[in-house]
Amino acid sequence: MNLDQKLDKVVARHQELTAALAAPDADPKAFAKLSKEYSDLTPVVQAIETLRKLRGELGDLAGLMTEVGDPEMRKIAETEFYELKDKLPAIERQLQMMLLPKDAADEKNAILEVRAGTGGEEAALFAAELFRMYQRYSALRGWRFEVMEISETGLGGYKEAVAEISGSGVFARLKFESGVHRVQRVPATEASGRIHTSAATVAVLPEAEEVDIKIDDKDLRIDVFRSSGPGGQSVNTTDSAVRITHLPTGLVVQQQDEKSQHKNKAKALKILRARLYEMERAKAEAERAASRRDQVGTGDRSERIRTYNFPQGRVTDHRINLTLYKIDKVVSGEALDEIIDALIADDQATRLAELP
Repeated sequence: MNLDQKLDKVVARHQELTAALAAPDADPKAFAKLSKEYSDLTPVVQAIETLRKLRGELGDLAGLMTEVGDPEMRKIAETEFYELKDKLPAIERQLQMMLLPKDAADEKNAILEVRAGTGGEEAALFAAELFRMYQRYSALRGWRFEVMEISETGLGGYKEAVAEISGSGVFARLKFESGVHRVQRVPATEASGRIHTSAATVAVLPEAEEVDIKIDDKDLRIDVFRSSGPGGQSVNTTDSAVRITHLPTGLVVQQQDEKSQHKNKAKALKILRARLYEMERAKAEAERAASRRDQVGTGDRSERIRTYNFPQGRVTDHRINLTLYKIDKVVSGEALDEIIDALIADDQATRLAELP
């Protein structure tokens, strides 16, 4: 199917939706879904109209160039023709981008999980730094960042930290952050000044609604126990902590941040649902790993997607060979968009190249 045939299909579908939404007997249940599709297609149809109008003008100008006897008029027509012709590839590319299949999860909120990998306490300190980087980045974008769980080392590092991030297009922008992040720097505890390499894993999971993932009660084992904080001190004196095991997959989620057992259970189910949804996505998408653990790797230094080299002040994303010499601004969240924008552009270019 060539580009024009695809454009004809889009215009025809937009007309069908216009008629369906105007029908007096429109199904109220289907109305919201049809309205969303109509809203998504409207800018595409407007771009198609722009493209076809431009092509029409080019045809008219081409006619003038051959038919007009006046050399001056012919020259004007020729200038306008080539000016418009130069705009054509950009408009066609924009349309192709608009026609790329959408990731159904792009508009979802996300569950962010950061874990210390190889490198002991330095890896835990780096994991905490990454977690705060995403927290600051979320604030800059006006997203809501809710900490769901933090397991501290006692020295300021995080063994594991989980947050729910909600807002517009959260998963679309953060999904490329999943993987192993490597840090190279001299730890504060290093007396000899030797540079150490450590790693932390990041997983960004689209938050799943109940309609996305159905969980049967019979598939869950729920254990309750008394919460405890770092060092073993008691957080409270009731059995409010919750551990949920999903028996078919073996996934285990534990929550103890809230004093209420009910709230801890709700949070744990939200994380479990997100992990199960990601596993389903992984099966359905050939380019994604077959499971969540495959997605983030083992935490080994060699499986890195990005390196943060503090002595040289640089951040390198190895997937697109992008290096920025502004590590402070990346870690503060200010320059993270530069990396994310480049990753999104690379993904779009790859998918455009794969279009038939």
